[in-house]
Amino acid sequence: MTAAVAAVDLGATSGRVMLGYVGHDEMRLVPVARFPNQPVRTVDGLHWNILELYRSVIAGLTSAVREEPGVSSIGIDSWAVDYALLRGDRMLGAPFHYRDDRTARGVELVHEVAPFEELYRANGLQFLPFNTLYQLAADRDGGWLDAADTALLVPDLLAFQLTGERRAEATNASTTGLVDVATGEWNEGLIARLGLPRRLFPPLVRPGAVVGELLPSVRAELGLGSGAGAGAAGPSLPVIAIGSHDTASAVVAVPATAPDFAYISSGTWSLVGVELEHPVVTDASREANFTNEGGVDGRVRFLQNVSGLWLLSESVRTWEREGGESLDLPTLLSQAAAVAHPVGVFAAGDPVFIAPGDMPGRIAGWFGSRGLRAPSGRAEVVRSILESLAEAYAVSIRTAVELSGAAVSVVHVVGGGSQNELLCQLTADRTGLPVLAGPVEATAIGNVLVQARARGLVSGSLEALRALVARTHPPRRYLPRPAR
Repeated sequence: MTAAVAAVDLGATSGRVMLGYVGHDEMRLVPVARFPNQPVRTVDGLHWNILELYRSVIAGLTSAVREEPGVSSIGIDSWAVDYALLRGDRMLGAPFHYRDDRTARGVELVHEVAPFEELYRANGLQFLPFNTLYQLAADRDGGWLDAADTALLVPDLLAFQLTGERRAEATNASTTGLVDVATGEWNEGLIARLGLPRRLFPPLVRPGAVVGELLPSVRAELGLGSGAGAGAAGPSLPVIAIGSHDTASAVVAVPATAPDFAYISSGTWSLVGVELEHPVVTDASREANFTNEGGVDGRVRFLQNVSGLWLLSESVRTWEREGGESLDLPTLLSQAAAVAHPVGVFAAGDPVFIAPGDMPGRIAGWFGSRGLRAPSGRAEVVRSILESLAEAYAVSIRTAVELSGAAVSVVHVVGGGSQNELLCQLTADRTGLPVLAGPVEATAIGNVLVQARARGLVSGSLEALRALVARTHPPRRYLPRPAR
């Protein structure tokens, strides 16, 4: 039997609603709606335009149920760490964007109470100044938590707007810094030490759990009638908790046929790591800046955030601004692939490359400040970017293996970067391992598969779900070339 579910997949710059058709040997996606996700700067800082995002989600779901009236459920994934404060059913303002600078004070406040070394043992997370606990500390310092009774991360907030149920999905909650890395539950002691009201944190739910049924008002807006249940005004349409952190869903869709794999979820940022049964919270893993995040079925995503194709896209934007013309990315990549001589490799994770701006100029400055020859011309710059990313991937994978003891014989690249043939080949060359590229829409596929399993459309372990992806979305294979 094949049936459909609806996946709401939200990224930091755009969102989409997709129908996923799943059966014993079928897994296909049908795009229904795509929409921008643009932050808004107001007098108090940078915010997500959550009302416009919700309006776009409703419009997309309306199109989905119109196109497929038998849709079985809805799942929502997004980026991590950001949240809205609620009092009753009312939001106390739009969620802040993780790039807002208000959290600097929050870092100071948290580390006065709990030094980072202690935090790492408790939550297993790498230091990122915008992690939720720092944001909450800044809000507490400003008095904004006094009036709130709940804090909901973005996917949980949208699920609440659809169902009226306050829940915290576990994989995304694991990125807050307030979940115990050993138990997977809210860290009551840490929450109390940081002076955060316990009432803010709703019950945790695991991927596959039913969050709730659509509110009558939402059903009416989607054109389903205002009743609930199959015996009322239409079929039941629950919201299902999936791996609501987008990387958690993407890792579900890695088409691995054996357990000895590393993954790279490649896009604007790259998440590079391995999947484990237990976290690694040693001093060595902390010093290497590895993080332990929750995965579907209780797995641990032991990974490192590595700079991604942001370096390339920002370089292209710089050239287009300077030249007043649009550039063809495939042509640039072809020219970069044709560069036959060695080009310099830079530290892709250097903080100098984080902010928007003249990326080619910064790359040249990086080399120049070290007395090294900088790449010259667009083709060399693109080649240098991709070589540097591939080298960063290789170092991260080797480090993950050393720290965790995991065996790795193949590297899976999923997400948008899996379409970049040159990057995939260079990754194979520098890791010395086969690279399997695809699927591109890994996050949406993982979202769909967890829903489908919860609804009985498929069954089995995470490995069984991945085997279905491998059959329906066979990856492209890149083998390491002899050292040049």
